Amino acid sequence: MKSTLIDNARAFSIQVAEQRPEEFRDLAAGQTPEALFITCSDSRVIPSLITGARPGELFELRTAGNIVPPYDARRPSGEAATIEYALRVLEVRDLVVCGHSHCGAVGALVRGDDLSGVPAVRGWLDLGVPSLPTGDLAQAVRHHAAAQLTTLRGYPAVRERLADGRLALHAWYYEVDTGAVSTHRPELDGEFRPL
Repeated sequence: MKSTLIDNARAFSIQVAEQRPEEFRDLAAGQTPEALFITCSDSRVIPSLITGARPGELFELRTAGNIVPPYDARRPSGEAATIEYALRVLEVRDLVVCGHSHCGAVGALVRGDDLSGVPAVRGWLDLGVPSLPTGDLAQAVRHHAAAQLTTLRGYPAVRERLADGRLALHAWYYEVDTGAVSTHRPELDGEFRPL
């Protein structure tokens, strides 16, 4: 591991102890995140940086390609457990699926890359959207993020909270190179518009 990462981890604990002890003591008592933020595992996508969230404000789920697998009560998954916990225990009111520019996972699907050397990745990507627009990666990523909302509606906890008006679903698109964020607008034929 790079020594700068280790040095930063050491410096962080000193900063917490010296400059922010009350804030972190309060966090130890529990969490009340505002949103569940589902995004890609890509190291260039940092939810708290994009949203300005402080510790305790976002409950995060990161998966390759921000894929949400279909709900299957017979086969519990980490993704299903995270979603259920966020909604039923933490009672988040917003759920964001955030795709991003330069996405390798969606790009591999659009290009039809040979993924035989990474069979787990291939199997995971098969859970994504079966048909993506070809040619324009940005359009495909946006379509893919919005499609995850359809999959989420198959989760019992999501259905329950949508039915009683305690949850809003959002699909976002983050541009790595500019920092711009746009949101899915179903009322505008599914276009993405700036936040």
